Amino acid sequence: MNTVLRLLTLSLAVLASGMVYAVSDEVIQNSFNPYTSWTPTAEGYEPGVVVNQSNVEQYKAILDDAMYKFIKNGDVEVKTTPTTSFPLSDDYVEATRQHAGSVSLNPNGTLSGYVAGRAFPQEPDKNDPDAGTKLIWNYQYGFNSGDSETIHPFWWNYRDFNTGKVERTLKFEWHFLNFNHRVSFDPKPEYADNPAEIYRGIYGRVLEPFDLKDTQLLIHRYQDDTKRDDAWLYLGFQRRVRRLSTGQVADAFLGSDAMIEDFEGYNGRITDYTWEYAGTRNLLMPFYNHNEQELSSEPANDADGFRFVDVHGKGGCFPKVTYQLRKTHTLIGKPKDPSHPLSKRIINLDSETMTMASLLSYDKKGDLWKWFPIGKTHSENHLEANKGRGVALDDFAVFLDVQANHCTTLQFKSIVTDDVNQPNLFSVQNLRKSGN
Repeated sequence: MNTVLRLLTLSLAVLASGMVYAVSDEVIQNSFNPYTSWTPTAEGYEPGVVVNQSNVEQYKAILDDAMYKFIKNGDVEVKTTPTTSFPLSDDYVEATRQHAGSVSLNPNGTLSGYVAGRAFPQEPDKNDPDAGTKLIWNYQYGFNSGDSETIHPFWWNYRDFNTGKVERTLKFEWHFLNFNHRVSFDPKPEYADNPAEIYRGIYGRVLEPFDLKDTQLLIHRYQDDTKRDDAWLYLGFQRRVRRLSTGQVADAFLGSDAMIEDFEGYNGRITDYTWEYAGTRNLLMPFYNHNEQELSSEPANDADGFRFVDVHGKGGCFPKVTYQLRKTHTLIGKPKDPSHPLSKRIINLDSETMTMASLLSYDKKGDLWKWFPIGKTHSENHLEANKGRGVALDDFAVFLDVQANHCTTLQFKSIVTDDVNQPNLFSVQNLRKSGN
């Protein structure tokens, strides 16, 4: 269905149902600019304090459960700075203003009437049984990577949490492309030639080490959230493409501490989980200005001279960055599949950007299994190429397995660009072509 016909059909359906509700400027302002006239506070907290083993009990209420335990054990300390705004693209905000009033939830948890922007900019209501599902849709259709993002260089270091030994380093290139709901890069709002109705493509390729070179991962997520993702893995040493089964997205990816489903915080279908809104609170989160951090002295072998965020703490498993007190919405996601290895995910969703700032995964017994913080820098405080993009850039991440005493640290350079990311990059044919 072409773009004009789809939008016309959608508009007629929404008008016929009487479900068009204007979203006020006040709601838009509060959603995208919560810090204009308000600053998050906590009893006894002053920006600039270093939270460490000696004072952690005083700040327990503003730490996620895993971070509290790490600091209490003396594994790491956290430097803090004042809360700052991470404004998103004016195009994304305007798309929200134009279209959010027509969005509603279907009984099966999918969306109706969505075009672009933030699906539900209204403040979540604990009395609304669908509040959690609405928030996770805000994440799913968020502006985490803009319309198109390339990550390169991208280093994954496998580390022993007890000794700090780096056991293995994988070097990737990684690409993300929204086929629909685009607001910044042409074509907008979608690619016309998309017969499979793909919403988003994810493509990753291993550059080093030699034994994994040219191993590639391709994921297609569809407009229809009830349709299962398609995923393919090209094994460089075998020179063949194989389709991944549904269960394999919950397996360790290339021996790391991450599942494919973990990527970006949650890389799966909304309808695979039940989502509960567990309240809004102020938490210390790794939001910072990249250009103001103590960056790694290890060269990234990058033509721009870019330097990664550094690591510190026990095992080198923590980002050496400053944290801000941020307004966050807490979600509890529980997989519907009884064979899934997790019992739940607890996600702390940053209210301003709707990005996942930290995620805690629990095993089938209900014990904490993995901690996954995602460091965020604003695009104005990163590379020159990212200025003006209005994106809260992913800048560092850790998958820390507290049961195996092991972590995988992710250090990388994100660029919001469409120079490389075109639909043909996200095809099975490209896997075979790039692997030969």
